[in-house]
Amino acid sequence: MHRYVIAGNPVAHSQSPFIQTRFAEQTGQSLTYDRLLCPLDAFAATLQAFAEGGGAGCNVTVPFKFEAFALAPRATERATLAQAANVLRFDAGGWYADNTDGIGLVRDIERNAGVSLAGTRVLVIGAGGASAGALGPLLKARPAELVVANRTVDKAQVLVDRHAAVAAASGTCLLARGLADCGVAFDVVINATATSMQGAAIPVAPDVLRPGSLALDMMYGPAALGFLDWAATHGATGRDGLGMLVEQAGEAFQVWRGVVPDTAPVLTELRNRLAGTAK
Repeated sequence: MHRYVIAGNPVAHSQSPFIQTRFAEQTGQSLTYDRLLCPLDAFAATLQAFAEGGGAGCNVTVPFKFEAFALAPRATERATLAQAANVLRFDAGGWYADNTDGIGLVRDIERNAGVSLAGTRVLVIGAGGASAGALGPLLKARPAELVVANRTVDKAQVLVDRHAAVAAASGTCLLARGLADCGVAFDVVINATATSMQGAAIPVAPDVLRPGSLALDMMYGPAALGFLDWAATHGATGRDGLGMLVEQAGEAFQVWRGVVPDTAPVLTELRNRLAGTAK
């Protein structure tokens, strides 16, 4: 029986065990998937003990994605571009890192929400690990313009500089801006900050939205409600991060097992479950 976990701090709220267990049932894979709470000062040691005890791999959540990338001697191009990993596979020849956050986000926007990113203007709020993981796949979807807005512009500029070649290949104008002067009337606005989790105010002005904009918060559940209400109040279509969560999990499952699960029924079941309507 192959063993996997979601490693982070906190992890008690994580829906990943439900998602990955459903994928395993759907595809006939023999595995277990649990939560692994890692002390803030002992992530590497905790993960090493899990791997040595027979663990096959893990998802990684906040605040360890940068550290997870550094622990793996081998990494995919998208993890290397992000300098962060949300997936580790414990191969006999060494740990292998990947980042499935960005492709999960793009698939949710384009497949589940039905919004094509090609030719659009996109605003990404925040320049931390969530943005780092999302930026490469977002650029490969070929938006006309992508602005990374952050309280500290220099931090956003580091991300922009690292992704300059990808932006050029996609024909995308990639810019770093402050939160107060990031632009107006974007087609897609993505909140990649921790403000929703912290219950803090929306960090940008409402004029970043236009009527009909897609406004997506990477958080889900009660944490995302403030952002969704803000989006609706200003004429945008709000979307939480649940679809992104399921889509990135599906990509992670393929990295581990070499099998592509069907994400759509799992997303529907999870939404019903969280809404308290599951039968």
